[in-house]
Amino acid sequence: MKKNISSILLMSGLVFGVTSCTTMKNTQNTPAAETPAPIPDPAALAGNPFMTKSKLQYEAPEFDKIRDEHFEPAFEYGLKQHLSEINKIANNPATPTFENTLVALEKSGEVLKRAQIVFFNLTGSNTNPTLQALEEKYSPIFASHSDKIYLNENLYKRILAIKPTGLDSESQRLLEYYKQNFEIAGANLSPAQKEQLKTLNQELATLATQFSNKLLEARKQGGVLFDNAKDLEGLSSDEIAAAAAAAKTAGQTGKYLLVLQNTTQQPLLQNLHNRESRERLFKASWLRAEKGDANDTREVVERLAKLRLQKAQILGKKSYADWKLQDQMAKTPDAAKNLMRQLATPAIETAQRELKDIQDLIDSQKGGFEAAPWDWNYYAEQVRKAKFDLDENEIKPYFEVTTVLEKGVFYAAEKFYGITFKKRNDLPVYHPDVVAYEVFDRDGKSLAIYYLDFYTRDSKNGGAWMSNFVEQSHLLGTKPVIVNCFNYQKPAPGKPSLISYDDVSTMFHEFGHSIHGMFADQKYSSLSGTNVPRDFVEFPSQINEHFALEPEILKNYALHYETKKPIPQILVDKIRKAATFNQGYMTSELVSAAMNDMEWHSITDESQLKPVLDFEKDALVKNGFILSAVPPRYHTPYFAHIWGGGYSAGYYAYIWSETLDSDAWEWIKAHGGVTRANGDRFRKEILSVGNSKDLNQAYRDFTGRNPDIKPLLRNRGFIK
Repeated sequence: MKKNISSILLMSGLVFGVTSCTTMKNTQNTPAAETPAPIPDPAALAGNPFMTKSKLQYEAPEFDKIRDEHFEPAFEYGLKQHLSEINKIANNPATPTFENTLVALEKSGEVLKRAQIVFFNLTGSNTNPTLQALEEKYSPIFASHSDKIYLNENLYKRILAIKPTGLDSESQRLLEYYKQNFEIAGANLSPAQKEQLKTLNQELATLATQFSNKLLEARKQGGVLFDNAKDLEGLSSDEIAAAAAAAKTAGQTGKYLLVLQNTTQQPLLQNLHNRESRERLFKASWLRAEKGDANDTREVVERLAKLRLQKAQILGKKSYADWKLQDQMAKTPDAAKNLMRQLATPAIETAQRELKDIQDLIDSQKGGFEAAPWDWNYYAEQVRKAKFDLDENEIKPYFEVTTVLEKGVFYAAEKFYGITFKKRNDLPVYHPDVVAYEVFDRDGKSLAIYYLDFYTRDSKNGGAWMSNFVEQSHLLGTKPVIVNCFNYQKPAPGKPSLISYDDVSTMFHEFGHSIHGMFADQKYSSLSGTNVPRDFVEFPSQINEHFALEPEILKNYALHYETKKPIPQILVDKIRKAATFNQGYMTSELVSAAMNDMEWHSITDESQLKPVLDFEKDALVKNGFILSAVPPRYHTPYFAHIWGGGYSAGYYAYIWSETLDSDAWEWIKAHGGVTRANGDRFRKEILSVGNSKDLNQAYRDFTGRNPDIKPLLRNRGFIK
């Protein structure tokens, strides 16, 4: 996914986007911002690396100099400096112009943004108790600071006074963007309403941080410890060695620890022969954040849902989803739900047929039990072997992490876009697992810096994501510095890092976000690269997944880690034939999670709220998800996307974007496939436009048509 910094969309100059805007006390016809405290003497912070631009290429973070103790003083200085800049802009006696208002805003907050963008990347990828405490302390402070911007009446009036006449198209779009964001944030509310909103937003910011910190600890503490390797029968020797290493790290030498990954289903479930072991692992995942201990998230979730409704209604909307979707491609919750229903019906019907196949297999083996969620992947793998003669363990030796990256992901990007990559061992990194590359454009000129952080650890949030350390902007003279984070299981020392085909798809997916950021070509960073609506941002990442199975690309990277021989055609054919296998299950778990998210955020009255587990159960039944063996991809208590991340009322975005990507890929295949001409066209019309134009029009400019859901249904095997 595209991760917003601290689960909040960072805007150039304005620090935070509308998802965490709060307000401050205001009186009619006066500026919203109070007189700021004096700005400290910067000389007192001379040794702080955030006070000046990094001297590294493209202002890449100087991780060798950055220490935990640098963040708080940089925040304190940056907040005061930024507020002073905002007040000067808002109270400028000169007639409002695009230059003295919007360009000035784009350039403001330099120190604060530098510190925040590194801080929130670290709290997601390599946190510690010091950073967690700082995050809880500063979340409401940052929210309040954002309100001092968005609810500043004089600043809002200046924006309204600017006329689009004479502005170029991107500048006109920036004017529209600011006006919309200020109004979505509540700039035109009454003083009393602004005061209510301020209190709500500060608490919402605190709660989202608390949720993330609780969940990180719940995942860390939720791993399953086994005394005997026999209980892990079915796992490879490398996987068992990794479990032993994890146990040793946790102070349990001689035992075996299966650590949890982000989703409901755990990858190892498909191979564990022992049903009791499978059940233990699944339940540890499902119950990780509802144990009634300090890491139980349910109370936080219920409070978040209640406050989000209150916020939306203060802002004049019936529900939080109504408020959240007004600047998205879908525009309304009904539009998002209608798309999901078109996919849900065939998905559920297909999942029912898949369940019958699994139950028939269990019965034929004299299992004597009904298929449960912890059985699905184990028996589905056997069904796949029987139907397609495809064994996941047979293909994993062909997917070594670095080879997939360099000979697969990078190779595809070179074929389609003409860009190349060079490993950089001289750039400092924030963890020893992180690697860095320099990216060169088709003309040979340097384009970006790209970091990758492959392996799971206790200090990292679950899932996979892309973030910017530096955003592209012609105005600011900056080029992209980007990071992709993953949660692949780290192999035992000396062993190869072999990943599943699903993990391969994830790598291509996240690189799709990165290439979106690398090809940014905007004057203003607020509109640059991946700063687009949620239901568009997943389009470039999902279309990039298609490259993984392109014959020329697959043959180039699917190399046996020992023999270096390419994957045999017989295995390639099996992978292709199995492409639509288990799609009923996978689609149902995705759409059920998205519908659950939308139900939580579509309530219009607090009386509709129930305890977390009851609410989720009712939401799933209401939308036809009644197969107990097919749980949602994320259970409400650990649904990080929507409670700690920026995807509240937005998890449907994956489905909306996949509709775009399936239709666009069909267009690409019909027009010659993976050619430089198609790559250049996709770069020009989609990847390089950022949010500088209407994105529905951008899609039509690329394909010449509106998107159709039929290609998506075909890709998932639901229609011919």
